[in-house]
Amino acid sequence: MANIKFFTGMDIPLELHKVRMVQKLNLQPIERRAEAVAEAGNNTFLLKNKDIFLDMLTDSGVNGMSDRQTAAMLICDDSYAGSASFDRLEAKVHELFGTDFLLPAHQGRACENILAVAFVKPGDVVPMNFHFTTTKAHITRLGGTVAELVKDEGVKTTSDDPFKGDIDLDKLRKFIAETGVERIPFLRIEAGTNLIGGQPLSLQNMRDVCGICREHGIMTVLDASLLQDNLYFIKAREAACRDMSIREITRAVADEFDIIYFSARKFGFARGGCIAIHDRKHFEAMRELVPMYEGFLTYGGMSVREMEAITVGLDETMDEDVISQGPIFIEFMTKELIKRGVPVVTPAGGLGCHLNAREFLPHIDDHEYPAGALAAAVYLAGGIRGMERGTLSEQREPDGTEPIAEVELLRLAMPRRVFTMSQVLYAVDRISWLFENRELVGGLRWVEEPSSLRFFFGRLAPTSDWQEKLVKKFRADFGSSL
Repeated sequence: MANIKFFTGMDIPLELHKVRMVQKLNLQPIERRAEAVAEAGNNTFLLKNKDIFLDMLTDSGVNGMSDRQTAAMLICDDSYAGSASFDRLEAKVHELFGTDFLLPAHQGRACENILAVAFVKPGDVVPMNFHFTTTKAHITRLGGTVAELVKDEGVKTTSDDPFKGDIDLDKLRKFIAETGVERIPFLRIEAGTNLIGGQPLSLQNMRDVCGICREHGIMTVLDASLLQDNLYFIKAREAACRDMSIREITRAVADEFDIIYFSARKFGFARGGCIAIHDRKHFEAMRELVPMYEGFLTYGGMSVREMEAITVGLDETMDEDVISQGPIFIEFMTKELIKRGVPVVTPAGGLGCHLNAREFLPHIDDHEYPAGALAAAVYLAGGIRGMERGTLSEQREPDGTEPIAEVELLRLAMPRRVFTMSQVLYAVDRISWLFENRELVGGLRWVEEPSSLRFFFGRLAPTSDWQEKLVKKFRADFGSSL
């Protein structure tokens, strides 16, 4: 898929699907939005769907399913054990990844739990390009720690590096030498680094990293939840891969890793999760944990209807016209915001458009959570729900000190096959208005702070009356408009 050049001179993405089922949205007046964000404790996770116009919180479990996926759900084999639906899913994963064993789970973080319980022990250190919130939580609760080895360019919000998610090979070699192989249960790569703007890795970097690990006998694990965006970027940005098909790139990636897991809420356009394994010994190390934590080995906490949808969704992921739509729409939104001076992460990555909250709100101290404040402000400005990806998404150290995130981002996710161009342009307009009035936005403080994964259900309050001032300014500028 490519942008279409119009006769009028416009250059915009073109949806390569048609809408055959719709869901009504609500655009509440700003006064109701102010009430709703207060009721939610300024945590966008706690907003009610009835109060949201554009839900850009996540791309997890909210992607538009195709007609083929919906049809496949009707032929499911609803058996507790030995389901033919599982057999079809296993065969599709084998076809694409070349793996011999498959363990199902209800979603990606369940896969992370099984991997951590099976392989992580106290004192272990898991190297990775960059951590994800739930991945880190599973490792640390078992007494392990994580080591982030992303190259320095990865945490620069503004860059022209096409593969900011790559691991720094020198950092990796030094880490192995200083830590010792015996304390490294596995290396994890996240294809499409979530917390630093959905930035991809190159195929060559994956090959180099896995080659180093093989030299030292270190198991390698790929988090493929955002792999579909990464596949697109490899083909579009990596010169050596431009003549490869998406299927060929997928298999080349999968051949490098010992274990591949993914959330099908992202990779597969449905809801579920899978751990794909090459070696029987790794399969047997995790197999008993599936019935303990998830369900039987042929459903793993998933509905068989979802298994059928994932099987078709994985096949659709091999279509470049399907997987390119998300990245191209994200790039369009990013470029439109840049035209208006709004600070964003560049180059545009996968998953969503990422606002740089530190530059957007430079007057807010990191301890007053600029990305969290920006999330609340964007919701006020347009009924748009995004997700804080900064210090709020960290967790305190055992001594109570708060680590400050390397980047403070507001993620505006772009669920696949969901939004129209007019909705994207509406989001650009309201964010641009907010940027023009950014001095009105203030910080947040904790009211209820959970000890772990606090961004999911913690509650905060404004540090001043800035939200009331923002509402008044909106009414002054937009009148009776929503």
